[in-house]
Amino acid sequence: MAVTTKLTKEHLETREKREKHTISVVGCGRIGLPIACLFAEVGFKVIGVDSDQRIVNSLKKGKSPFTAPQLHAFVEKQLKSSHFTATTDARKAASASDVIIINVPTPIDKKKRPDYSHVEKACREVGMGLRSGSLIIFHSIMGPGITETLAKETLENASGLKAGTDFGLAYCSVRAVPRRTLEDITTCTRVVGATDQQSLEAACLLLGTITKGETVKVRDIKTAETIELFEKAYQDVNVALANEFAHFCEKAGIDFVEAYNTIDSQPHNWLQVPGIVEVHAPEDSLLLLEEAEAMNVKLRMLTLARKINDETLDHTLRLVRDALRTCQKPLRRAKISVFGVSSRPNMKEPRGSPTKKLVNMLKKRGVSVRVYDPFFSQKELSKIGYSVEPTLTKTVEGADCIIIAVGHDRFRRLNLRRIKIFVKKPAAIVDMGHVVDPVKAEKEGFVYRGLGRGVWTK
Repeated sequence: MAVTTKLTKEHLETREKREKHTISVVGCGRIGLPIACLFAEVGFKVIGVDSDQRIVNSLKKGKSPFTAPQLHAFVEKQLKSSHFTATTDARKAASASDVIIINVPTPIDKKKRPDYSHVEKACREVGMGLRSGSLIIFHSIMGPGITETLAKETLENASGLKAGTDFGLAYCSVRAVPRRTLEDITTCTRVVGATDQQSLEAACLLLGTITKGETVKVRDIKTAETIELFEKAYQDVNVALANEFAHFCEKAGIDFVEAYNTIDSQPHNWLQVPGIVEVHAPEDSLLLLEEAEAMNVKLRMLTLARKINDETLDHTLRLVRDALRTCQKPLRRAKISVFGVSSRPNMKEPRGSPTKKLVNMLKKRGVSVRVYDPFFSQKELSKIGYSVEPTLTKTVEGADCIIIAVGHDRFRRLNLRRIKIFVKKPAAIVDMGHVVDPVKAEKEGFVYRGLGRGVWTK
C-alpha cells in the first residue's frame, strides 16, 4: 500500500523527518484549527482548509478566532509560522497532502435529522484531489457506519481510488471542552478505528505526535464512532434524570442543590446537575437515534431523555409565568432581563448556547428581553443579535423578572439589595443556574423560582 499508511515510528521521530510530510485539516473550527496548529508546532507542514473565505482570510493574516488567552496566543503563533498555510480549495490541498484530517460539522435540521451535506461536500472535494497513498482521518462526529458508507463511497467515487488499497481511512473523534480545548486534545484518551491494520497503525502514530493521552485501538471504524456517541448519550440520560429529580424537588419542597451537594460529597456519585441543556449536546444523541431508527431499533431510554431535556426550556417559561403571576403581572408585555449567553458556565463561548432559543421563545410571547453576560462586551452581544444595555444596572432597570440562564460564578456575587432599587417592584428571579440563594432573594423582596429548588415561600 501507499507510503503514508506504511509509516513507522522512525519516520516521525524527529522534527526534520516530520517536515517532509504535509497534513491538510479540512474544517478550521473550534477543534480543527487547534489540531492543525498542534501538528504545525511539532514540525509538519500544515494546510488549513475552510469553505468560509472570511475565516481563511483571517488565518492568512495570522489572526486567531479564539478569545481564551492561552489558546489565542498559541494559535496565532502557529498561524504566523512558515509551517501553516490556509486555503478554501480542499481539492488542491488534498493533492498536496500525505494526510487529510476531516473535521466538518454535522448539524441537526429542523426535523431533528442529521445533515451530512458538509461531510459529503468535503469528501467530494478531497476525493477529486486525493492522490494514491494518502491517509484520511475523520474527526467529525457521525452516526455509526456513516464513515464507511457515505464518506468512504463519496471519496472513492470522486477519486477513482479504493479505501484500504489505494488510500488509508481511519476515524478518531476528539472530545474537548471549550475552556480546555488544548489540554483535552493533547491529553484525553483517543479511540481509533480504521478500515485496515496499516491505516490504524499509521493514524495512531500520527496522532501520537500531538497527544500524550492513551490511544485505544478498536476493531473497526463503526465501533469508534459508536463509543463516542455512547458516552454523549450516557451524559444526556444522566442530565435528564437530574431534570426529573429537579421537578420532583420543586413539588416536594426540597432544595435539589442541598441534596446534590450532599450526594456529591460521597464516592461513586454520577448524578449530574439539572439545567437547560447546551444546544449542541443533544445533537450527538440524535445521531445515534437516527441510525437506531434506520435499523429498526428503539432506544427508548435515550428517546425519553431527549424529550425531557428538550422540555427544560418550556419548564423555564412555566417558572417565569408562575413567578410573574405571584407578582400579579402577566407574561405578555413583561420586561425580562436574561443573564448569561454562554453555552457553559464561566466561559466565553456563544456557540451552542440555549439562551438564544430562550430569548426567541420569550419574544414570541410578547416579552421585551434584554441580555447581560459579563464575559461579552455590548458590541459582541449586539453582533450576535441580542438586545443589550451598556451596564448591568441599565439591563435590570424596570425589569419585571430576571432569568439566570447560565450559572456563571460571577452571578453568585450579585448585589440583590442594589438590583432591587432598579427593577420594577415586585420583581421575580428565576434561577436556572443555581447561583442565587432562595432565602436571600426572598429576604430582599424578590419572588424566587429556581430549577429544583422547591423551598420558595411566595
